[in-house]
Amino acid sequence: MFTRRAFTIISVTLAFGLAACGSGSVSTADLEALVSTQLEETVGQAPDSVDCPDALPGEVGAEVRCTLTTDDTTFGLTLTVTSVDNDVALFDIVVDDAPEG
Repeated sequence: MFTRRAFTIISVTLAFGLAACGSGSVSTADLEALVSTQLEETVGQAPDSVDCPDALPGEVGAEVRCTLTTDDTTFGLTLTVTSVDNDVALFDIVVDDAPEG
């Protein structure tokens, strides 16, 4: 099971690069896959699901809210673009302090 302590480490240390698609944004499917993969690599276990209802615009400061679910517990998370260079958006993942609900 994931713990808030593991999420704290993630929110402080991870920034990701992903080429923005032709529309200048990172698609929801790409965001969901990347978040799941990076959580698995960092924490040692993939969440049961990640849901990002909106694409992430490839602009510094742009944010999108997502959720991750594991062991019937759902956490909100925020993805924030920290820089964009040659159509590659770097972004941070910050997981909420407490589960939703």
